[in-house]
Formats: sequence, structure tokens, C-alpha cells
Amino acid sequence: MSTEQLQVLNANNAQQKGIQVTERAVARIRVAMAKEGISPAEGGLRLGITGGGCSGLSYNIRFDSQPRERDRVYTFGDVRVFVDPKSFIYLHGMILDYEETLMRQGFNFINPNSSKSCGCGSSFSA
Repeated sequence: MSTEQLQVLNANNAQQKGIQVTERAVARIRVAMAKEGISPAEGGLRLGITGGGCSGLSYNIRFDSQPRERDRVYTFGDVRVFVDPKSFIYLHGMILDYEETLMRQGFNFINPNSSKSCGCGSSFSA
């Protein structure tokens, strides 16, 4: 299967499931949670959107000790991801990946709702 076919397949799965996190990203989240002392049984990674940035909206990623009442909670192995209802509108169908190359290291947001993004990769418009 080609890379392009795999991306389409992953995007279709993400649309059906809400949000997807690749194995590379899950492994990196797991390591970072252990460093921060966040318990996988209670805490998780919070993905969100805030106003601002080069293109109008910015991705927000941080750890949280527990989900909030109205959060959508996604489980990937022993890693949980929390998304608030307002952010979910912009993140539905997104794939969170992790890249580590000589030129770049960090999370990639593959978001089908993004109509325009800037060079920093953390700002977009929908």
C-alpha cells in the first residue's frame, strides 16, 4: 500500500472515530507522561484549540490530571486523550502524529478541517 493510500485510509478512520493518534505519537506521549509523573489511569493528554496564532487558531497540547465533565475521551492503549466540545468541532477527523528527523522533532497535526496553515505547523484557519 502506498503512503498516499495509507494517509487516505487513516483519514477515513479518523473521521469515523473522531480523532486518531499514531503509534509513534502514543509512544512519545507515554514517555512524556512518565517524565511528568502523570498517571495513565487518571490523567491524559489534552488537545485543544485557542484563538490566535499566524492563521487565526492555534493547537494547544498539554497534560491534564483528569478529564472534564463534557470532554470526549479517546483511548489508545494505555494513553488517553481529552478533547473539550468546542475544540472537537475543529479537531474532528484529525490525526496526531510524532516526527523525529534531523530537521524537525515534534507532533504533527494532520487536520482535514484546516483550510490554511502557517509554516510553524501549530496555527491554522478553518
